[in-house]
Amino acid sequence: MEVTIGTINRKEKELDLQKKASRIVELALDKKAEYPVVIDISRLSAISDYLILLSGTSARHVQTISKAIRENLKKRRLSPLSTEGVNEGHWVVLDYDDIIVHIFHEPVREYYDLDGLWAEAPRVELEVMREPAGISDKAR
Repeated sequence: MEVTIGTINRKEKELDLQKKASRIVELALDKKAEYPVVIDISRLSAISDYLILLSGTSARHVQTISKAIRENLKKRRLSPLSTEGVNEGHWVVLDYDDIIVHIFHEPVREYYDLDGLWAEAPRVELEVMREPAGISDKAR
């Protein structure tokens, strides 16, 4: 019986993580973030469960994406445990404990290649990532 309870808890946690990750990606895409990738590192690292990698086209764009995520999640009573790089805008890290968000200026993302570093980790496909960027419901 304990296994079933543990399985239910894991499934519930996974659904909560996916819901939270979907909201973060949706907020980023609303600000025209590029190349969203969600990586499940839960079995490979103790630091977090998911990494979300996003790109912006400039330092200002990276800051805008970061601000949108932080402000919206704060309204939902979710504040990052820590933030790094917001003032510079080249690589912003938002640590939400179970999800760590990396927002890069594209050349910085290419240089550090976290996508390649975590190549062995499974990618999480979220519904919000399947929608073509910039197409509203009215345009369909």
